[in-house]
Amino acid sequence: MNQRDLNKAALRGEPSYVWRAGQDRRLDMILHAAGERIRGQVLEDGCGVGMYVKRLTDKGSHVTGLEYDFDRAAEAKIQSDEIVNAAGEFLPLPSSTFDLVLSHEVIEHVQSDVFAIREMIRVLKPGGRVVLFCPNRGYPFETHGLYWKGKYYFGNKPFVNYLPRKWRDKLAPHVRVYSNRDLQQLFEGLPVKFIERTIIFGAYDNIIARFGAPGRILRAILQFLERTPLKGFGLSHFWVIEKA
Repeated sequence: MNQRDLNKAALRGEPSYVWRAGQDRRLDMILHAAGERIRGQVLEDGCGVGMYVKRLTDKGSHVTGLEYDFDRAAEAKIQSDEIVNAAGEFLPLPSSTFDLVLSHEVIEHVQSDVFAIREMIRVLKPGGRVVLFCPNRGYPFETHGLYWKGKYYFGNKPFVNYLPRKWRDKLAPHVRVYSNRDLQQLFEGLPVKFIERTIIFGAYDNIIARFGAPGRILRAILQFLERTPLKGFGLSHFWVIEKA
């Protein structure tokens, strides 16, 4: 991967290229949160190369995928003709259009998460829902790596997110991370109600692929913790927000 690709991966994240157990689990969560809305108009805001666009289309949704990066938008068009190359902060879409908006690990990468959230609510129909996944500051690892002396260092970096915000943001200026309060503030003043607000652990497919049964045991333990106060150490926020 050349330096341009490394920079793009750091600033915009890496989309899902392979569909595994983790994606299956999150798809089930999306479908449950959507309910009957899944057969309506769906927007995936930040669709990457179109993995969720394809799966949601297969479930009977009429899906529009929006992707900021031109190369990824072009690749997503292999999955669907309904791909828009634009920024989430300025959606070129009419208000009150969609029954469901999916934002899957995207808002941490946009230039303005405030504008991106407001645009999601704008394009929702009344009664429509946003399904939102984004990084949890309580997770012990910064999964996007860090930036040090002009260079990105990828991989899981321990305890970066536990530093004071000023220091944390200097080490990881390319990606945001959210507490519950941070997320709450993004929706202040908007006509919404919260249907679900929780934190989930990952599926750890890479660990399972490498270590087999011990990896599956680890996944089972961590996902059990989602039902306890220890979910605060989970990987991602999972919020479901309905437009009033």
